[in-house]
Amino acid sequence: MSNKKSFLVSSLKMGVATLSSRVLGFGREILFANIFGASGLTDAFHIAFRIPNMLRDLFAEGAFSSAFVPIFTDVKRKGDEEARKLLWSMFLVLISITIVISLLIIFFAPSLVALLTDELFTSNVERFEVTVLLTRLMAPFLAFVSIAALFMGVLNTYKMFFGPAMAPATFNVIMILAMIFLPSPLKEAGYHPILSLGIGVFFGGFIQMCVQLPMLKSKKLLKFDGINTRSPAVREILKRMSIGTIGVGATQINLLVTTFLATGTVVGAVSWLQYAFRLFQFPVGILGVSIGNSNLVHFSESWKSGKKDEAVACLQTSYLTSLFTLMPALALIYALAYDCVVISFQRGAFSSADTAMVVMTLKAYLVGLPFYGLYKVFSPSFYTLDKPKIPVIISACAVALNIIFCVSLIDLVGFKILAFGTSLSMIFIIIVQSFVLCRILGIGASFFFPLRFFKILASGAICYIATDWARLTIFDPTYNSVWETLLAFSVSALFGAIIYVLATCAMGDYKLVAQFFGRFLKRK
Repeated sequence: MSNKKSFLVSSLKMGVATLSSRVLGFGREILFANIFGASGLTDAFHIAFRIPNMLRDLFAEGAFSSAFVPIFTDVKRKGDEEARKLLWSMFLVLISITIVISLLIIFFAPSLVALLTDELFTSNVERFEVTVLLTRLMAPFLAFVSIAALFMGVLNTYKMFFGPAMAPATFNVIMILAMIFLPSPLKEAGYHPILSLGIGVFFGGFIQMCVQLPMLKSKKLLKFDGINTRSPAVREILKRMSIGTIGVGATQINLLVTTFLATGTVVGAVSWLQYAFRLFQFPVGILGVSIGNSNLVHFSESWKSGKKDEAVACLQTSYLTSLFTLMPALALIYALAYDCVVISFQRGAFSSADTAMVVMTLKAYLVGLPFYGLYKVFSPSFYTLDKPKIPVIISACAVALNIIFCVSLIDLVGFKILAFGTSLSMIFIIIVQSFVLCRILGIGASFFFPLRFFKILASGAICYIATDWARLTIFDPTYNSVWETLLAFSVSALFGAIIYVLATCAMGDYKLVAQFFGRFLKRK
């Protein structure tokens, strides 16, 4: 199978698996909104969960994966035995570091919560104490999810994409079960039901890590001898991670500032931002992450083998595939933003006023949707090119500009400026990274702007117009029933998606559609 075909197949397999996980995650968020709504205590959970989540970018999906996969791919060329030794050497290093950090989070939880929040938030004693307890409950999640990312990176290099991508689904299942069965016993024991979420995060992260062990065993990687935490490969990974720490640190400063600003606006702002971001992350998590992870493996293999033209072709395929999948997602979700929020969250403790706030925030996030997908493709590629400092410096500059932008306008515009600022910073990152890639790879504007690029943009615009027309013309926009909303959403979204595919084919790009859907179906 050619590298291009292999990339498309692996991306689709990861996409299908990730879709299953995201659907469960979406169900988790729907249940969360129904039970807890948007309040000071839901803000407490989101703030507490943000603390280990801030660090997972370094030790899991972010700097670690980008640093680890290219080096592991190199070592794997020397044989599976050397790869196995590197795996468990990094396991020992990673678990040691993350356990120490988790213990520090537990010990300094009150100070961390105070740092993340405004006086308006901490003045409520019950809310502050619940946030501290949740922070301590969820601190070990950092260690679990970091090891899970290590296992996933290893299995991906063995061209195992579907199984590892399904692992996060177990986390969502545990979270759903925790919300269903734990609130009542906790309430009877004198604890707030919101603590069920902290317990779910703890055990969900642990299971997500453990379910990948049988897959490692199938590749005969479950042997623990020959560990050397000071090997050249381990040192190089840690060196690259230390460089990545600067970029991650800049991003986390951004999160600290935006969280602090949100807690100083209105009660519920942190939760509204989080609900909107969950909807926004749905297409990014399914499509952007799957394409990005697959690109990292195939791009690394081609580049490390000295096949520069093949590597560049793989990168362009990833770039265009990301746009092809995320442009209709942007058009559909933007046109149906209100319907998305109503169907997803407006029930139980989640009010129509909450819906209005989340819709407004979601549209601000959506401005940057295609750029988030490209970020998952471009940024890890710099590590394969042995240029890890470049994305770090660019990200740090973007974060600084975003903080200045948000601090300047928060009093005038309100909390929604935090979502819009995030989108603008991502657009800045992709524009600068594109210029740098041109210089490093010796590519020109034709790499980024082939005819297919303009066809995708045109198809996306047609998709938005068609979806918006269907939503406003076929259905009465004044209805209140959730079931009517669901019907309008389903028909409008299906109509828009069909129009997108037909528009793409009409412009002579039917091969892209066939490659994306046909190859995978033929080989399943």
